[in-house]
Amino acid sequence: MRRIVLVILIALSSQSRADECEQLPPPSVVIKRFEEGVAMNKQYGYKTLTNLGAKLARPGNQVLGLTRGNAVVRFSMSAQSIIDRTGRWECFSPQLTLTYGFSPMTVFVASEFPEGSCAYKEIYEHELRHVKAYQEHMVGIEKALQETLSRRFSTSGPWRGPVGQRRAQLQQELDERWARYVEREIARVDVAQALIDTPEEYARVANSCNGEIKARIR
Repeated sequence: MRRIVLVILIALSSQSRADECEQLPPPSVVIKRFEEGVAMNKQYGYKTLTNLGAKLARPGNQVLGLTRGNAVVRFSMSAQSIIDRTGRWECFSPQLTLTYGFSPMTVFVASEFPEGSCAYKEIYEHELRHVKAYQEHMVGIEKALQETLSRRFSTSGPWRGPVGQRRAQLQQELDERWARYVEREIARVDVAQALIDTPEEYARVANSCNGEIKARIR
């Protein structure tokens, strides 16, 4: 009979802790994109821009304009927790926020082309196509990021484990797996950017404005 009573007491004690943990809000994931203006830089000549954009430019072409974005992936975490009476175990509910995008994003136009000139306009408008491709890609991947991260982290109830252990494991997983996953998704924008910088587009810009561009870089 004593054994039966003991089992009942343990069951009631466990149920009490479970009920207490269920008072925590459910885990969640919030996605935010950087919403920043695009900076403009006109201080570098085309030779410097050609060096800066060497990895992106087609061989043999001069870089007259360049759009550069610094990809940023930032996870932040807040969590409410309840620690049991022994101080050894806890349940906690991670509230994750992913902020991602390009910060900053800068458009460069070579200093050989004064603002207001036909050449400047052609180069600048070409770079705005790159800006648009970056922006559309960031919007385009948001739904997939939300769905993927929610499947992993928006569990039906709080997480349980030894005090501090699950938090440390979560932070490590964010750093080593999910930040890299988001970075890979952002890097897929390179495909869209390459479709803009076709040989035909290079030729069109170079030959525009009645030879003004060729004359300035000859």
